[in-house]
Amino acid sequence: MLTAEQNKLLTEITPGTPMGNLMRRYWQPIAAVSEMENVWTRRLRLLGEDLVLFKDRQSRLGLIKENCPHRRASFAFGIPTQNGIRCPYHGWEFNAQGKCLDQPNEIDNPAFREKLTTDAYPVQEMGGVLFAYLGPLPAPLLPKFDGFVEPGTVRMMGSVLLPINWLQIMENSLDPIHTEWLHGHHHEFMTEAEGVKVAISTKHEKIDFNEFEFGITKHRLLAGQSEDSDDWKTGHPILFPQYLAVGNGDESQRYYSFQIRVPVDNEHTMHYWYNSYVPPKGAEVPAWLTEKVHVYAVPYLDANGEHIVDNLDGQDIMAWISQGVIADRTQENLAASDKGVALYRRVLKREMKKVENGEDPMGVIRDPQRDCRIDLPNEKKKHHNSDGFTSFMLRTHAKYSPIFPELVKIFEPELAHKHPAGAPAAETAASAVY
Repeated sequence: MLTAEQNKLLTEITPGTPMGNLMRRYWQPIAAVSEMENVWTRRLRLLGEDLVLFKDRQSRLGLIKENCPHRRASFAFGIPTQNGIRCPYHGWEFNAQGKCLDQPNEIDNPAFREKLTTDAYPVQEMGGVLFAYLGPLPAPLLPKFDGFVEPGTVRMMGSVLLPINWLQIMENSLDPIHTEWLHGHHHEFMTEAEGVKVAISTKHEKIDFNEFEFGITKHRLLAGQSEDSDDWKTGHPILFPQYLAVGNGDESQRYYSFQIRVPVDNEHTMHYWYNSYVPPKGAEVPAWLTEKVHVYAVPYLDANGEHIVDNLDGQDIMAWISQGVIADRTQENLAASDKGVALYRRVLKREMKKVENGEDPMGVIRDPQRDCRIDLPNEKKKHHNSDGFTSFMLRTHAKYSPIFPELVKIFEPELAHKHPAGAPAAETAASAVY
């Protein structure tokens, strides 16, 4: 149980708050590169700030405050230039560094123009995704986590804007026991008429957590497993402060999976699912599949406004939203199985203190010698994937991906006839039995 003040400390991320200052020390994903291919601007809200991502006539990207410092019109409707963007209202031009380049219809006054700036933030690309850094300069290096830099992968990214605070989403990832119940027994209850049983409902015998350079690794020992199992010995990481890194290390069905919870403001979170799949040796992969990150929306409500709970991610979202916009932790009662949640909160408080003391928090990299691929721990024989590649995908956000049939064809070609290209995966899922 937390006090109201402690809950506020951990949940508020707007500018000037301790948690907001911590979050601004990390690069935040803001869009896929492919989402800027056919547009000049994209409106964003990130960490409580209203911003515009834009592309100049040289295809260089910039991220600036949405409202022009002249008369507050929005740059979302701006006019791209060779070196920046013009406000649509009076044509004042700014570059990606926030510097005013031109004030048409005004007597040229270099001294005034030099003082006239707008907030601007660095943007970098990695793995077909655009990242922004909103913290103090100089910016740290963008960590090259394995799944973002693995060559030759098929990449996709789902997203959804959720009407809740970021912390209750992240705490879910420090809670292994919920998988057994929410994704296992609850799912079996919802499908009991069909007699469905899933591996993910296996009982947890024990759980554990260990800190490492980039966050916390999560370990589970399931009924029937030995302590030599990957689930217990290796586990998978929570990358501080807001990533869950999962996937499958088995070379026959190798993929990387990241769930990234990006605070929009105190009451909204943009949730991204970034997956990159390593085709098996000898698999035929169409070139178009690897040329870009394939994006899609992940729904969580049906046509009647009810929660969609036929997949793991929809089940999670139901549980998160049902806690309220900002979970009231003054009313909770933590138990022994919540030790991961308690650890995460302690680490958040410790790392906020570091920032207050002028230090870099956990996982921030500045040494150019370390500007290289970061391989993360990941289970090779993960019990929860034992139902099969296609079956597991159909029970996650991946069912909504436009390239789902193509992935089935690559990884389980014997099932491709059940999921023909062009047929929405979500529609074929209901009749699929494995």
